[in-house]
Amino acid sequence: MGVQRPVHKDAKGVAAVVSAANAFLNTLTSDQQAETLLDFTQANATAWSNLPCGSSCRPGIQTGSLSDDQLAALKSVLKVALGTGKGTGYEHVLETLKADDVLASAQSTSSSSDAPTDGASDAPSADPSATASSTATDAPTGTPPSGGTGGGAGGGYGSGIYFLAFLGTPSATGTWQLHFGGHHLAVDITYKDGKVAGASPYFTGVEPTTWTDDDGTTYSPLAKFRDGLLKLTGSLSTEQLAEAKLSESFSDVLLGPGKDGDFPETKEGIKVSELSPKQKKLVLEAIHPWVANVDDATAKQLMKTYARELDQTYVSYSGGTALDTQGDYVRIDGPSVWIEFVCQNGVVYRDQVHYHTVYRDHTRDYGSEFSFS
Repeated sequence: MGVQRPVHKDAKGVAAVVSAANAFLNTLTSDQQAETLLDFTQANATAWSNLPCGSSCRPGIQTGSLSDDQLAALKSVLKVALGTGKGTGYEHVLETLKADDVLASAQSTSSSSDAPTDGASDAPSADPSATASSTATDAPTGTPPSGGTGGGAGGGYGSGIYFLAFLGTPSATGTWQLHFGGHHLAVDITYKDGKVAGASPYFTGVEPTTWTDDDGTTYSPLAKFRDGLLKLTGSLSTEQLAEAKLSESFSDVLLGPGKDGDFPETKEGIKVSELSPKQKKLVLEAIHPWVANVDDATAKQLMKTYARELDQTYVSYSGGTALDTQGDYVRIDGPSVWIEFVCQNGVVYRDQVHYHTVYRDHTRDYGSEFSFS
């Protein structure tokens, strides 16, 4: 696959993504381009994971192998492809990478001593009383999908162990996918004939859930996502909560890596048509942070679709609704939209929960390019 000539610097929408993609590719050597430009096949597209499994479970070129200029060009691709909303889109991805650096530092610090230590003496602390340990009591579940090759290290935590691939040649006319991810992150945006055909699957999680950096800045990458769900479930009456409660228990999201097309046949919970106008608005507000992973114009169109389908959408939960305990779980399931949010016990910060979430679309995952049985 060849590298196309850059699009004009003032390009908008998909043309701007193509321009940034080509600018990034032009910073790479031929060998690096070969790592980055891959075929848009089902095996490559579905090769993503929430696990710290490096290039063994995802394709593309590793961020840690890039020069400063190359990394800046990669971030320019993400900046034009992702949403601009505060706490969502591009900003959320950058904070997710920061969280992985905090996790790497905390694990390194705790691993260097004979016993678990506080959050990391030389790293930003998630909580002064938080215990960081290299031994997981409740490790993340899920099997890394097969397929995909990539450069660099096999796995671990840190912002240098994320991977970018263009599946298919970036173009304003063809079909291709922007594929970016690492531990706790999978961004899959599919482009077709100059438009976004799908902004999912999109997996995002975080550990620790909040921390304060050395400069005093506090980060909570999934706060906007969590808080929208808390407002929604908090608005439900006792009777509505009873109707929304699921009988199943959840230790992770249902539709994580390797679970493509495995949507439950029957929708469960309370139907949004039974909710008040104010509660319906809260459902849409709860959906938005996930949809805002893609460019603002596309997100707006997706939200219009989900609003039209709102009365046929269901809200459900398992465990508690506080989203602060292992097994607390909330789901929004519509004709198109699918969102899950679950709490797991910490892996490095063992006395805290951490979050896993996923956004899918029943008909638009991978731009509807593949069929899953």
